[in-house]
Amino acid sequence: QVCPGRVVAIMTWTGTNPSLKSVLLNSHTDVVPVYQEQWKYDAFAAVKDAEGNIYGRGTQDMKCVTIQYIEAIRRLKAAGKRFPRTIHLTFVPDEEVGGHKGMESFINHPEFKKLNVGFALDEGLANPTEAFTVFYGERNPWWITIRCPGSPGHGSRFVENTAAEKLEFEEQIKAWCAEAGEGITYEFAQKFMQQNTTSTEDNNPWWKAFSSTCKALNMTLEKEIFPAATDSRFIRAVGLPAIGFSPMNRTPILLHDHNEFLNEEVFLRGITVYERLLPVLTAVPAQSGEE
Repeated sequence: QVCPGRVVAIMTWTGTNPSLKSVLLNSHTDVVPVYQEQWKYDAFAAVKDAEGNIYGRGTQDMKCVTIQYIEAIRRLKAAGKRFPRTIHLTFVPDEEVGGHKGMESFINHPEFKKLNVGFALDEGLANPTEAFTVFYGERNPWWITIRCPGSPGHGSRFVENTAAEKLEFEEQIKAWCAEAGEGITYEFAQKFMQQNTTSTEDNNPWWKAFSSTCKALNMTLEKEIFPAATDSRFIRAVGLPAIGFSPMNRTPILLHDHNEFLNEEVFLRGITVYERLLPVLTAVPAQSGEE
């Protein structure tokens, strides 16, 4: 329990050389709300249509990846495989509302230190093309809580979106609050977090292991900065390399959207992708200071 009511679950597959730094497979357990009237099926029923599209909240963000991690490991264990590095799976809460009561708290917890992480995989995004998107860094988000006392009613309009106002965003927030009425306050839950990036150069052993395996699977990778924020930013902030990757190509980006879905063929292939990735990542040679 990293915060009251917030629990991180950990599964571990111990390697043959547990002194080596481990590979972390991270996923979050929470999802964003749904407006059921906007969905063609029950948002929590995982209905599969005639085209093999599985509809449900979290099918892209990120129940698919969680299941793919687990099933890939089940297959590898069933085949009698063992690898030098330990694999940890973490299932964290609170990601959809900033991660401050989830990964941010966990990353500073003694239990995280015990995991001895060397490299992490976390969520990415779908890609509507044949390519797969890989994220090595993230934008710097501002998380703001605005409190509006009084009876519910019509709010305020946005002020005109000029270039000068974009450069003075905090002043813009103050203006919105003032326009909305008396007693409106705001506070920053997060502001100007230092954003680290993970090397995607071929001389980086973790990236080389990841990218070479994808190449062997005939996967085209597109490297990008994540357009929002995930738990990876907290992992990178403590100096650990982390890649955001969800093996979903030929898929519209529908995280947080109505009628979120993932095709079963894409989903099942993702299991195979992790089944191929994990043996290579866990066989990355010992780095300086590991042995």
